[in-house]
Amino acid sequence: MESVAIFFTGALLLGGLYWFVCVLGPAEQKGKRATDLSGGSITADKVQDKYRQYWSFFRRPSEIETKDRVPDFVDTFYNLVTDIYEWGWGQSFHFSPSVPGKSHRDATRLHEEMAADLILAKPGHRVLDVGCGVGGPMRAIASHSGAKIVGITINEYQVNRAEAHNKKAGLDGQCEVVCGNFLEMPFPAESFDGAYSIEATCHAPRLQDVYSEIFRVLKPGAFYVSYEWVTTDKYRPEDPAHVEVIQGIERGDALPGLRGQSNIAATAQKVGFEVVEERDLAQPPAGPWWTRLKMGRVAYWRNHILVTILAALGIAPKGTVDVHEMLFKTAGYLTRGGETGIFTPMHMILCRKPNLPVKPNKA
Repeated sequence: MESVAIFFTGALLLGGLYWFVCVLGPAEQKGKRATDLSGGSITADKVQDKYRQYWSFFRRPSEIETKDRVPDFVDTFYNLVTDIYEWGWGQSFHFSPSVPGKSHRDATRLHEEMAADLILAKPGHRVLDVGCGVGGPMRAIASHSGAKIVGITINEYQVNRAEAHNKKAGLDGQCEVVCGNFLEMPFPAESFDGAYSIEATCHAPRLQDVYSEIFRVLKPGAFYVSYEWVTTDKYRPEDPAHVEVIQGIERGDALPGLRGQSNIAATAQKVGFEVVEERDLAQPPAGPWWTRLKMGRVAYWRNHILVTILAALGIAPKGTVDVHEMLFKTAGYLTRGGETGIFTPMHMILCRKPNLPVKPNKA
């Protein structure tokens, strides 16, 4: 009788562990599981060192803002966080306004499809995804518009993940992923019929540099839309609480420095774009975008305990616990930024490259 009790107790524990790891683990059916967490292209024994190196950038802020240092900085960040993002968030690494009656996944898809509609993407078009991540938006926009999408990301691990997802979705013939720096893109001039960036150009040390590259590769008359991370006119740099929130977002998301909302259009115009429309998609009637971050404390500690156990067992690399904790703290800063209204991740700017040649302002 005692052996039967032990058997059933063991079976219950194993069943609970399977549910904890495999059922609760993935954010979506095609996402990562907790047991698959890695350091991207970083070998497991180097993850903790790379995490420390990432934080060392913030002890030398002048280097963060140097153009030639930023790619390594951002690449390191996405090696550290990509698997955790996929596990806990999904394949689209961005926010979206909450929509009554819609799931987070549906709201995300609608947000992505709006970008495709704004640039008038259609079958036969070749469209650029600037900072494509693992390709969640790329696949949604390809399916919605029928256009061929070419994505670029600085992170080689994300290229591999995106290609695997594209193939699984049956979109590998319509979606292409290139590893490269969006400040120096390996594409000919005037080779795209449209372009979009969804919460990606915030990683550029100077917004003008990435906008200039996008302008270069677009055909005359083509549209470009971007969802930008910015501080709003409610931000007060003399308020220590505001500064703490913004710096927390920058440190936890590999940002050289957040731009002000009022500077975006002027930057686009400097490189030659016509600004067609500009508005904050987080404003009412849109629902709060940060509600998705308000996961229960139980859910966070469940995930954190799981990551700690997996790291202790050697299944997840050392340093994964530190990365997970960093992202949780960053979620708190993002939430405070949204609640106070001093930050938005979805300042939308729609631009058009004029049909006639325009000499960019290089100032």
